[in-house]
Amino acid sequence: MSQADQLVASREDGSEITRLSVPQGTGWCVLWRHSVKGFEVSDCYENRAGHMVLVKSHLPDFAAGLGHIPGRGRQVSDGQGGYFILDIDEPVPGDAYVLRPGLGPVDHRLQVGDTVVSLSAVAPRERVRIALIRNTE
Repeated sequence: MSQADQLVASREDGSEITRLSVPQGTGWCVLWRHSVKGFEVSDCYENRAGHMVLVKSHLPDFAAGLGHIPGRGRQVSDGQGGYFILDIDEPVPGDAYVLRPGLGPVDHRLQVGDTVVSLSAVAPRERVRIALIRNTE
């Protein structure tokens, strides 16, 4: 049996922060707290045939820097004053992107199932590359 694809977060020098198994068809989220309002925001991705695809976001408020871009998914109420953006289905170019985790209470985290890894705790304000590495076995 072949190994699953891997979600890898690494520093600019290539050193790994974390490596998490994400079999095809499964997903993960990047979570953080809004720097002004303090509520949790999430962007969720899926491994689709070995490619990173942004599928949905949850935004608990219409705070600064947040919002829905018409034509990019569909906005629906979360029933608590916030909203989901569903069906984004946007492939991430190169199956990777760079994130600069915020300090302290912003707490950028990767969540795969029950596993949560704080990028802010280990690499605050550093360039962190988040990549889906396809298993070629």
